[in-house]
Amino acid sequence: MFRRATIRLTVTYTAVQLGLFAAFAVGIYLFVTGTFDFDAAESDGAGALNAAEQGFANLRTGLVVLYGALLGLVPISSYVMARAALAPLRKSYDLQQRFIDGASHEMRTPLSVIQGELELALITPRSPAEYEHAMQTALGAVDGLTSLTNDLLLLSRGAGTELTNTYELVDLDELVAQDIETRRSDPADAARLVAEYGTNSNVRGSRVLLARAIANVVDNALKFTPTPGTVTISTYAQTGTCTIAVRDTGMGMTDHEIRHAFDRFWRSDQVRSHPGHGLGLSLVRQIIRAHDGHVTLRSRVNVGTTVTITLPLPR
Repeated sequence: MFRRATIRLTVTYTAVQLGLFAAFAVGIYLFVTGTFDFDAAESDGAGALNAAEQGFANLRTGLVVLYGALLGLVPISSYVMARAALAPLRKSYDLQQRFIDGASHEMRTPLSVIQGELELALITPRSPAEYEHAMQTALGAVDGLTSLTNDLLLLSRGAGTELTNTYELVDLDELVAQDIETRRSDPADAARLVAEYGTNSNVRGSRVLLARAIANVVDNALKFTPTPGTVTISTYAQTGTCTIAVRDTGMGMTDHEIRHAFDRFWRSDQVRSHPGHGLGLSLVRQIIRAHDGHVTLRSRVNVGTTVTITLPLPR
């Protein structure tokens, strides 16, 4: 598809440029010959008139030679221009294809689980406990599919007026405290979490989206920090910004993994055994960008990872 588009665009650019150059050359020749004073040349004698005719001939030859050279150079430049013009579109298309492939793969897994459990339950009569187990497994797959769908919908939302009009004053310390409180039911998570609250942590934004961003970062930190490691959540304000830093003492990441950490559906080989869809940090970056903030990641293998979210303070 892009090969055909490149060829068509090259032909179009070539035709337009050669047409413009031809018109320019003809215009120059007509201007020179039209403004030349033949009466003055005749009064100067036949020699002056012959010199003028020779000059016109040289001009015609020069323009023809130049146009011939352009016949070879313009297609090359047109091809380069066509590739440059299509490069952003090709990149966007490749990203879209990877997104569709990733979404299809992630959706296929829970759907296969649901289908397999239901088919297995219907093959032969089973006990109530076995039916309950099958339904719980299918329900867990449905929950995962619902979570994935919600993430994809959130990723599709931009920072448009419709979204920013819903922004309100949000206390980030409160969101962090609420997130920690929801994890108290799991003693292993509660034991590893440490909170360090600062001051002036109020920002303008969506309470639901910011809570989701914080939860995703903390989820990742807990997931890849085995006991007895710790996950520290710090909030602090500085000139014009409020920052949330989530530091863990987990497995860490390589430079290659850091470069791809925010790619949608990307997961490193060593974490594929953990549950997830590879959308967590992508969604975090999307949410924070929608709030005019930015998120950074620093990590060292077997030392830990720090994810820093920076948001502007209200003016």
